[in-house]
Amino acid sequence: MKVIVIGAGIAGLATAKNLADSGWQVEVLEKFRGPRASGYMVDFFGPGYDAAEKMGVLPELQARAYSVQEVAYVNRKGHTTGRLSYARFADAVDGRLMSIMRPDLEEALRESLPASVRLRYGVTFEQIENNDNGVCVHTSDGRRVDADLVIGADGIHSAVREAVFGPESRYIDYLGFHTAAFTFEDPVMKDRVSGRFALSDTKNRQIGLYGLRDSRVAAFLIHRNASPALPANRRESLRNEFSGVGWLAPRALDQAPADLYYDVVAQIHMEQWHSGRVVLVGDACQAVSLLAGQGASLAVAGARILSNHLAESASIAEGLAAYEEQWMPVAREKQEAGRRAARWFLPSSGPELLLRRLMLKLSGLPLINRFIGTSLAGKAVPVS
Repeated sequence: MKVIVIGAGIAGLATAKNLADSGWQVEVLEKFRGPRASGYMVDFFGPGYDAAEKMGVLPELQARAYSVQEVAYVNRKGHTTGRLSYARFADAVDGRLMSIMRPDLEEALRESLPASVRLRYGVTFEQIENNDNGVCVHTSDGRRVDADLVIGADGIHSAVREAVFGPESRYIDYLGFHTAAFTFEDPVMKDRVSGRFALSDTKNRQIGLYGLRDSRVAAFLIHRNASPALPANRRESLRNEFSGVGWLAPRALDQAPADLYYDVVAQIHMEQWHSGRVVLVGDACQAVSLLAGQGASLAVAGARILSNHLAESASIAEGLAAYEEQWMPVAREKQEAGRRAARWFLPSSGPELLLRRLMLKLSGLPLINRFIGTSLAGKAVPVS
């Protein structure tokens, strides 16, 4: 059986590994010319952690992970206004938690691919001929590739979804935020924020900083915006949006590269994830948004679930239907959790900001700590 996986991000690489390990002939197409270095830190836990363990890649992920002791909220003068212990969060998920940069997670998955997987950068599809018996993919380098299945793993703005299921506007739910991320070298700042996620204690906008290896710092930004239209000059827009935040924000923004990651915060809602011999995985069909905090985990777990059902079912059609039946309710529950988390994640008013500060002060109490931990972790999802 042959599969074409379109997209070499977390979902695509995890899918490629699982299917190759179960005997599929796998070819991965990625429109970018090489692995992407940009990205942000993710908390990796839940079903994706379990799936990574089943896949045998957990040690490689742990070797790339960062030790984080706390989340610290900081005011414009640099004073800490609240803390949340990471150890308490880890306890809520039985210690099965790591903090890892998205590019490092992709690297670990990429290096775990069997030699049989053909990974082709700088190539994408131009047309997909889709029917009940197979697919033919016309690639951008002039080939026609016949396969039994195409898997669209090309993210929230999926070109596969657009080609097979219709325009993005049918499925995207804009949540009212823009987000950005970049890394830069600054040994002084790195020492000031290492070992913790340092977040600005602000309403309607937030910048987060954390120290990486080799004197680097990772910056993550999010702000409310009524329009999903992206600005023409992203760096200038961020400087304007975060004017007055104080603390280390101006110094970080002065070092933002021109090619920084910038996108809307949104979810994808679909009634069906497959059509004929084309199926979607990861953010292409189940984007929960960074507010839910489990996008990477769900991408890895969803890839595992899809691969398991394809291996265990009597036909591809049955496998795709079983994948949707098991995994779609999980994705929808996480999406709802993401929408509920918006006020906590980014307060929109003074009272909401004060409420978050109060919750952080009370987080040391067992009942409040348990509530925060279980709210962030969500329901357990078994992955085989």
